[in-house]
Amino acid sequence: MPTFAYTARTSSGELKSATLEAASRDDAVAQLRRQRLSIVKVDEKKAAAQAGRGGTITLRDIVIFTRQFSTMINAGLPLVQALDILSRQSENKTLQAVIRQVVFDVESGNTVADAMRRHPKAFSDLYTNMVAAGEAGGILDTILNRLAIFMEKNEALVRKVKGAMVYPTVIMCVAALCVIVLLVKVIPTFATMFGDAGIALPLPTQVVIGLSDFLMQKWYLLLGLLAGGAVFVRQYYTTPSGQLVIDRLLLRLPVLGDVLRKSAVSRFTRTLGTLISSGVSILDGLEITAKTSGNRVVQDAILESRASIAGGDTISGPLQKSDVFPPMVISMIAVGEQTGGLDEMLSKIADFYDDEVDAAVSGLLALLEPIMIVFLGVVVGGMIVAMYLPIFDMVNAVG
Repeated sequence: MPTFAYTARTSSGELKSATLEAASRDDAVAQLRRQRLSIVKVDEKKAAAQAGRGGTITLRDIVIFTRQFSTMINAGLPLVQALDILSRQSENKTLQAVIRQVVFDVESGNTVADAMRRHPKAFSDLYTNMVAAGEAGGILDTILNRLAIFMEKNEALVRKVKGAMVYPTVIMCVAALCVIVLLVKVIPTFATMFGDAGIALPLPTQVVIGLSDFLMQKWYLLLGLLAGGAVFVRQYYTTPSGQLVIDRLLLRLPVLGDVLRKSAVSRFTRTLGTLISSGVSILDGLEITAKTSGNRVVQDAILESRASIAGGDTISGPLQKSDVFPPMVISMIAVGEQTGGLDEMLSKIADFYDDEVDAAVSGLLALLEPIMIVFLGVVVGGMIVAMYLPIFDMVNAVG
């Protein structure tokens, strides 16, 4: 028999939350009415437990929800009524289920932040901590508006970095496809022709024909090697030392490392600045920011800064030792700490580095285009020249 979770008021006005078993929701409602209870909410427990699972909630869904929630609270609507409206009008069914569960928990006496913490796939630590600060300070609508702006800017930053990787990925895939077609379809024809002619082959031609034979006869070994390498790198990245080594290597890559470093600085400063300006303590803000940094080197530097703050020192010292944050950023953070305007200073740094990321991405794309063209020319052109070398020798011999 299904179990239903309910919230109801007794005749004395006391709010009561519990569960009961009933054949259906109507039966559950009938049982509660027989107990002379005024029903607030009745939900099947199984459905409530599964809220937020089985579907995808995108960042865009959360941004829209946050903006609408902020507008409704600013207009004077009660929290529960605003959440109930949003649960019915959201286009994402999974988010609808999550918001309904949040409504139930709020009606049961929980704060909005505590209710949201039960759905970590929808609401991050950063989100729930800012909501908690907004509830405590009575400025939830303002905090929600800041959250929406922050998430939109963060999403735009992620799109820029991912967009920078699309072009080289496409070019590499095209290059790999061209090489495979040449080795499987074109090179064997030349190899047969040269074999019938019985001529000695130059070393470059022998290498290309050898690669063709290997790909056609033992392709599974190459496939296994690539798959094994991918699995090894993925597993290695799950270890603390592996994550540190790979993330440090990525930051040291020419051009791309500059993009990743600047995006990490922008994300760190915007996240921490938003949290501090919303009333979250600096220690909690640093801990949350470390979790959302996306790079182990940056994360370790932030956690060292947190330990420094807890010990009575400044943030800027450990950040300087990490070799990730530029001197200008360290100096501006130090000034912000001294003047008491750290949140404002962090926001200024984030705005500056958003523009820097744009410039770095443009520079990366401008540099990659000629590099990729040269790469394709060398690989494909080199294979074709290797195949024509014996033909040139044959023509010279006949001449």
